[in-house]
Amino acid sequence: MKKSLWLPLFLLFSCLSYAQRDSVIVRPAPIDDVLQNPGMGITTFQRFNGQATNPALKWSEVGPETKLPQATTKPDFPDTTIAYLRWYWNALEPEPGKFRWEIVDLALQEARAHGQTLAIRLMPYSNEDPLPAWYEASGARRVNKPTDKDGKIWQPDFSDPLYFKYWGELVAEAGKRYDGNPYLDSVDISSVGYWGEGWSPYMPAFQYQKALIDIWFDAFPTTTLLMNFDEPQALTYGTARGAGWRLDCLGDLRIKSDNPYFEPEMLDVYPQQVVRSGIQDVWQKRPVSLEVCGTVSEWMRDHFDVNYILEQALRWHVTSVNLKSSPIPSDWKSNFDNFQKKMGYRFLLRRLEYPKAVAAGSMMALHMWWLNAGLAPAYTKYPLAVQLRSGESSAVIDVPVDVRKWLPGDAVFDGSVYVPELPEGTYDFRVAMLDPRTRKPAIRFGIAGRDPDGWYSLGQIRVTSRQGPQ
Repeated sequence: MKKSLWLPLFLLFSCLSYAQRDSVIVRPAPIDDVLQNPGMGITTFQRFNGQATNPALKWSEVGPETKLPQATTKPDFPDTTIAYLRWYWNALEPEPGKFRWEIVDLALQEARAHGQTLAIRLMPYSNEDPLPAWYEASGARRVNKPTDKDGKIWQPDFSDPLYFKYWGELVAEAGKRYDGNPYLDSVDISSVGYWGEGWSPYMPAFQYQKALIDIWFDAFPTTTLLMNFDEPQALTYGTARGAGWRLDCLGDLRIKSDNPYFEPEMLDVYPQQVVRSGIQDVWQKRPVSLEVCGTVSEWMRDHFDVNYILEQALRWHVTSVNLKSSPIPSDWKSNFDNFQKKMGYRFLLRRLEYPKAVAAGSMMALHMWWLNAGLAPAYTKYPLAVQLRSGESSAVIDVPVDVRKWLPGDAVFDGSVYVPELPEGTYDFRVAMLDPRTRKPAIRFGIAGRDPDGWYSLGQIRVTSRQGPQ
């Protein structure tokens, strides 16, 4: 090496060594806990945290209309941040134009009281739950006859202008009342067929399906919408307009079926339709939400491979799963614990570097290396913040990042933040991701060091006056 290079290299290494001596470097210890975080995980169904679970093999599709009691003992079911509820049209609009929004209002109140947000579906009818009697008497068209095999249920013509008018009015009124509510997690796009799942023996031409999808985007331009899975063209269209997607039969490992409307989903339909519909990358911007076929206990009864099912859900980058609020068999609890550790987002701070001392009213260099060890991003913009806290004073400083862009893998912030005017002293250096509604810590990280108030204490820093030592 030429002598002329020695001095610059010596000076460079000396500066780096001095910078490290003048900095605090923290490498937080990772933890292996299941983390309950907002907008992700296993959901409750037709109930809220702390309320009794369903029997192992039964559940109800009829959403609650009154307040439900808490269980006398804590249910053997994971705590969750999302309550998923759905109601039929005949409950929400028993008379034309008279909407019972108090049902949904109560559900939103109950979700907040139980530390959850609310995900909903409004359903037109089912194979057991009819359309509103007033709609059937309105002059609307029926496509089946009482003598048909499915004749006990009055099947509507989904291309009928009256169906579009009346169902569209319900959706529009729901949007006026609830779109953008910060405690509404998501809304299912639901217009056609049993349970509003988007399939029917009487499917209309796509132009009518499209119109019945568009009413949801018109009504809910802000709240996250989820597109039901069953019709490929509709699925492609709805997700292209900005919806996430959901499917209703996770775990169906049958190998054959005589029913053309109920083919084996996990082995024939779902994995291939994801590709054919071009929705493989939707998860990068919008959530994927799944619902079990039957209950998890049915999987065990039918000798289905739980690992195959859960691994497939992870390949789809699942963020939330509805288990019908039915028990998880004890032999499979560890499988579901491991599943919950991988689904959705999971943030770990791997390395933090900041100066040992900083002058109040100046910029502070800050370096962070994060890992999203989950399989999806967070779909809400949770502010990442640093708190400097002493016994007398504190300041919360936002870090200019958008965590929605943190796909699985590493994320790095190399920059600086402004330290406001603070009294001289030694401050705890704490980190959190905040609830944008309350500005309180919202996210549990996969690291040790969490304080009771949700902040993570990672070290200390000396704040000096502007004229003090740097």
